Amino acid sequence: MFFAKGGVFLDITVIFDNILHWISTSGVKLVFGLIGLWIGWKAVNKGLKTLNTLLKKQNIDLTLVSFFHAFADIALKVLLVIVFMGFVGIPTAGFAALLASAGLAVGLALQGSLSNFAGGVIILLLRPVQVGNYIETSSYQGTVEKIGIFYSHLVTADNREILIPNGALANGSLINYSSKPLRRVDLTFSVGYNDDILKVKTILNKIIDNNPLILKDPEPFVAVSEHAASSINFIVRAWCDTENYWIIYFDLLETVKIEFDNNNISIPYPQMDLHMQKSE
Repeated sequence: MFFAKGGVFLDITVIFDNILHWISTSGVKLVFGLIGLWIGWKAVNKGLKTLNTLLKKQNIDLTLVSFFHAFADIALKVLLVIVFMGFVGIPTAGFAALLASAGLAVGLALQGSLSNFAGGVIILLLRPVQVGNYIETSSYQGTVEKIGIFYSHLVTADNREILIPNGALANGSLINYSSKPLRRVDLTFSVGYNDDILKVKTILNKIIDNNPLILKDPEPFVAVSEHAASSINFIVRAWCDTENYWIIYFDLLETVKIEFDNNNISIPYPQMDLHMQKSE
């Protein structure tokens, strides 16, 4: 059957046959492809949810779990779309090239953010710092409260929150005061040249022995460290559990001053003698 319209003849039978052919070939693929895409999408969500539950039961860091979930979710779903396009006959070479070009453009625009992202991956994998550690960077120090994908949250001693880019944290120098179970308190105390240094040493050792937070092993150390210009300096080194460091530090400063005063041990301080000569 032919219909004429504007000088153009259309064969309805041919068109109908073409439609039936498309439905029986590409149409079936499209339907099965959409069904497969939907099932795969649901499977990815279900699988990642189950994996998250298992990882949390293993006491794995929550930051690492959330980071892995976000990365795997995007990667697996992009892979599903590419497989679907290939199944239904859509050329994926152009799509891959477009995706690569878009990735390059985004990468150039977000160099700083990608550096922070890479820094976050390094921190999460190598674990130079962990949540709860007290650290010192080139500019700040405080307790690590959270390690995010782009920024780490640091809380200072006066309860200020500082966001440090992960790129700077991973590539810069830092001191981790919490990574070891034990720390050593190092203090220097000065006494006068007229004081009995054996008596001073006995007093310092007694103060250390009476402090229950100071460990006996490793053994504490007390000795004369320097004959200074106006004083004899004693070095005191005492080991303790890391969490007790500041308690012992301030307690020793206070107790030594009290005991020196009770035993008439002088603590020298800088003095200047001024001699005036009367001119004729």
